[in-house]
Amino acid sequence: MSGRPEILFPLFADLETLQGVGKKTAQALAALHVEKPKDLLLSLPHTGVDRRKRATVQGAEIPGVVTVEVTVGQHRHPTKRGGAYRINVEDAATSFQLVFFHARDDYLRKILPTGARRVVSGKVELFDGIINLVHPDHVLEPKDAADIPDFEPVYPLTAGVTQKTMRKAAASAVERVPGLAEWIDPAQKAQTGWPDWSDAVMAAHTPEDMQDLASTHPARERLAYDEMMAHQLTLALARSQLKRAKGRETVGTGQLQARVLDALSYSPTGAQTRAIAEIAADMAKPVKMNRLLQGDVGAGKTLVAFKALLIAVEAGGQGVMMAPTEILARQHLEGLRPLAESAGVVLEILTGRDKGAERRAKLSALKNGKIQILVGTHAVFQKDVEFGDLRLAIVDEQHRFGVRQRLELGRKGAQADTLVMTATPIPRSLSLAQYGDMDISVLDEKPPGRKPIKTALVNMARMDEVVDHLRKAIAEGRQAYWVCPLVEESEVIDLSSATDRFKRLRAALGEGKVGLVHGQLPADEKDAAMRAFQTGETAVLVATTVIEVGVDVPNASIMVIERAESFGLAQLHQLRGRVGRGAQASTCLLIYQAPLSENGTTRLETMRETEDGFRIAEVDLEMRGAGDLIGTAQSGLPRFRVADLERQAALMAVAQSDARKLLAEDPDLTTDRGQAARVLLYLMEQDQAIRLIEVG
Repeated sequence: MSGRPEILFPLFADLETLQGVGKKTAQALAALHVEKPKDLLLSLPHTGVDRRKRATVQGAEIPGVVTVEVTVGQHRHPTKRGGAYRINVEDAATSFQLVFFHARDDYLRKILPTGARRVVSGKVELFDGIINLVHPDHVLEPKDAADIPDFEPVYPLTAGVTQKTMRKAAASAVERVPGLAEWIDPAQKAQTGWPDWSDAVMAAHTPEDMQDLASTHPARERLAYDEMMAHQLTLALARSQLKRAKGRETVGTGQLQARVLDALSYSPTGAQTRAIAEIAADMAKPVKMNRLLQGDVGAGKTLVAFKALLIAVEAGGQGVMMAPTEILARQHLEGLRPLAESAGVVLEILTGRDKGAERRAKLSALKNGKIQILVGTHAVFQKDVEFGDLRLAIVDEQHRFGVRQRLELGRKGAQADTLVMTATPIPRSLSLAQYGDMDISVLDEKPPGRKPIKTALVNMARMDEVVDHLRKAIAEGRQAYWVCPLVEESEVIDLSSATDRFKRLRAALGEGKVGLVHGQLPADEKDAAMRAFQTGETAVLVATTVIEVGVDVPNASIMVIERAESFGLAQLHQLRGRVGRGAQASTCLLIYQAPLSENGTTRLETMRETEDGFRIAEVDLEMRGAGDLIGTAQSGLPRFRVADLERQAALMAVAQSDARKLLAEDPDLTTDRGQAARVLLYLMEQDQAIRLIEVG
């Protein structure tokens, strides 16, 4: 990065410039994502060992670590090959044994000569009533005993790196820590009692007892906050760039919205009304809206999205709703069609399938404003797609839409407002980390009339009963999904497991009753199978992946998930949400293969106990950690070294408001504190932010 400040150069030098780090060690450290001294500074010890010297092992906590001065007694060689080499020693009050395996006696006689005084430190255990200290960590002459710290930090290791190497390298990195100007708000710093950055780094690497290793210790908390602050500054810079982008004031008349509300058989929930008000207020401002609409399965996002699109139409403009796949785009079309009819607006769909004359006709209708609301896939991004007056773009997200794509979309409708929808409830700490550049509206109530879904766990051994249950349900005119597991990442195996299940169910339930969709099917066959299920021609739909089932079939009231233990919680929750959309009571059967792992049990029991997506997401986060939950590869989630997204959610919220406040007061980061914050961005290698400030 071109503009890295000179004061940081020593922290970005080669690892081999550190004490005790040669080429081999440097290569080994890369496995811990440690590539420069700065990375080592932020790789903190995760635990520590109390090595304060005691007079005797008597009364020590066993097993535990002791450091004690002894007189060396006789050496006893192993009686059989590969046996233990023992050395008797005596401290001030008792005698015990040092034990070595695969030891060279000439070496041991040299470091532990009989009759000499030595200080030994290591883990003692009781074996057959005798205290053993196996392979001491330290053996020193009394004059060198001060080399053993009273409290020794223990670092995370990787193959080819010892604690000793790690401690030496870290200490050497700490020596070159520069004093940096403060980027933290003075009031915040005073209130928390956080040390300066350089003092915090020093303290974190020289703990004096276990308390110093807690994430709540001021030095550690500060370093965690710095990482979060750098991340939130990046998001806030992206946000302010979007906010600076001129928007248009889009104010609805309310007429079309009123028609839709009249046509509804129920009134919107408080959460829906609140979300619509937040969106309308954003659209009315002269800056671009950049909002996330987050709601659980069945929380009524479609109505909120449609009312937002109507505001655009009432103001004389157009709106577009984009879905990640064609099947989902068509589903949005189906969901919006009755609403569009009641409002009397022109709704169309544009996907990669539109070709030739039909496509040209749609493009011209878009350009001259005849199409008021467009539903589409990413085909909407193509060069030749032009809107007459695009006011609002809604993106149905499904985690594929990072900060970068959000900036990209902004270029299409140069002044269009953006609303991103996600059906995945995300715990607050993560939504701040992932969507910190956006304002968030949450739908946390379900519309009236949605019946709870009964969830049961069924052992694989009772498969016949499940099929019987299904046979009776079908006879009553009900429909069911049957989801087969992703066996491995191999579509061939998935395919065979789904095909086998399909054949067996067809044999048990009757020829024309069962349909099949899987990843390998050509698109038109997939659509035909989905359509047959939607129209009720088939009663059971066997599907491999979650994605294929993104279609709404109100009459489907049974969801069978085979090998449910192999799915993640969020996936199970999304799948279950596919039923319970119609008038009947619905059930979800989670078929598992015994014995279940502890994690498997927790996941399935959580599903049985709650339908609250936010609660489920919290459990998921506790179990899997932040990176897995979102799939770190495409999540845009930062890899923090010190900060813990799960346990320090409150700190993330503080970092977000601090970052936004700093940018509001100093948009170009030119004040003293702004300049310090720039150094923080370089220190934490926030490339995206740096591009924004360097260009800015």
